[in-house]
Amino acid sequence: MKKLLIVVDYQNDFVSGSLGFDGAEKLEGPIGDKIKEYHELCENGQVIFTMDTHDRHYMDTQEGKHLPVEHCLDGEDGWQLYGKIAELKGEEDLVFSKPTFGSYELCEYLRKHSEDYESIEFVGVVTNICVISNIVLAKAAIPNVPLIVDASCVGSNDQHLQEAALDVMESIHVEVKR
Repeated sequence: MKKLLIVVDYQNDFVSGSLGFDGAEKLEGPIGDKIKEYHELCENGQVIFTMDTHDRHYMDTQEGKHLPVEHCLDGEDGWQLYGKIAELKGEEDLVFSKPTFGSYELCEYLRKHSEDYESIEFVGVVTNICVISNIVLAKAAIPNVPLIVDASCVGSNDQHLQEAALDVMESIHVEVKR
């Protein structure tokens, strides 16, 4: 059985771009260390990246009406993985593009491969939006696989919502390492 690391949306626009926030860049080192750790597990480790992905019609979407800031436009610089995280992405790593907070395709993948994983760890941004959305989907898809979040590897633009999201994750039986 494998251990899976899911890196949620650690993209330029969420770190240094249109939706960047103080402290997001500090996650680069800890997230990079996690990626290296999972790659070193060889066949017992796997890394998946989610990529927030929008097109020029983003402002017409439900999300765009509530968050009217263009970001993560497909193929643009803001869409790319941030800093050394981009360099650490291996050819064997899977990538799931997603047009909104949670990835249905990731959920389906996990459901089909639930027997493959002994645990799944989540890192990335934004804790109270995309990270928690993907965790809830994963919990529904694979309710008997332990889910883990290392609080030092996730971040939000709002510290109160960060803590609230971590508390909610614990309440749905996610192991939160604080």
